[in-house]
Amino acid sequence: MKKYAIACPTSMGVRITPAERQPVQTSHQFYMQATSAESNVLNIASSLGNECLVLTKFVEGSPVAQFIQSELRFRNIRYEGATVAQGGPWGYRHQFNIADAGFGMRGPRVWNDRAGEVGCTLSIDEFDIERLFGQEGIEILHISGLIAALSHETSVFCAALARAAKKYGTRVSFDLNYRASFWKGREEELSAIFEEIASLADVLVGNEEDFQLCLGIHGPEAGGKDIAAKIDGFKGMIAEVEKHYPNARFFATTLRQVLNANSHLWGAIVHADGAWFVEEPREIPVLDRIGGGDGFTGGLLYGILKGWDAERCMQFGWATGALAATSVNDYATPADEEQVWAIYQGNARVKR
Repeated sequence: MKKYAIACPTSMGVRITPAERQPVQTSHQFYMQATSAESNVLNIASSLGNECLVLTKFVEGSPVAQFIQSELRFRNIRYEGATVAQGGPWGYRHQFNIADAGFGMRGPRVWNDRAGEVGCTLSIDEFDIERLFGQEGIEILHISGLIAALSHETSVFCAALARAAKKYGTRVSFDLNYRASFWKGREEELSAIFEEIASLADVLVGNEEDFQLCLGIHGPEAGGKDIAAKIDGFKGMIAEVEKHYPNARFFATTLRQVLNANSHLWGAIVHADGAWFVEEPREIPVLDRIGGGDGFTGGLLYGILKGWDAERCMQFGWATGALAATSVNDYATPADEEQVWAIYQGNARVKR
């Protein structure tokens, strides 16, 4: 039996969010959490009792690093990674994500401060790959396009991890997560890296923008008003992705239509083993939208780990994504599977 259910490369940082859904520029009190898109995905499996691991890097003596490590332990997520000296006030640091959740017709705003980010220097040489994959074992390696595009070093690191995973029989999950600011000036380099990782992936996740801009697959126009009417377009796009990346078994995308900052229509599509599964968009309440997609991916991967059929995996992912939207954190922390299925069924009655 493999030691780790899911492992991921990541650059950990902190997110600070104003209290009471207020804007950043008028706020004086902020809530701080340890965060990364990749660790958010792990949080579903870790909350439900599975060993999970982040491969990362820390700044020596940093109170922010200590906070991150404490929060990961609290979330039942193990961590490995080199610790490096700060190198003075202008040296290495952990990223800051500054965001508000929005309210009503005022949409959320996110500001990233990543200068000097220690995670940008991650290297395959800093980890004992034979021990991790060959001796201890990892069921699924999850890679996000955020860490894969963060720097040249992390791009090389993620591709090397994906190759190692395939060598040792570990399944690979790849959530494309396109960010224009990361790709600017690196389009040719990143296209090649993303194509290689996608070719090794068993699970491919992305929205219409991700598949088009990361992999060059034509799909429906991003950001349309009526998301349900675009489902056939999504199916066509995913079918085209499958032609280019036949190694993958699961292809998934979330469907989101923003009614206002407090209310979204939320759905999903999964294609697996030649069959389509669609969760038609339905309205969900939103406390904080950040992390909903990671919640979906985490739930989907949890179902795959459990050996569920594709439709059940999609339904669980839909519900863990909806659960993430109810939290001030940008990750979902399910109490148990029963809670997740109650969300999927629309059952919000009190449990005593």
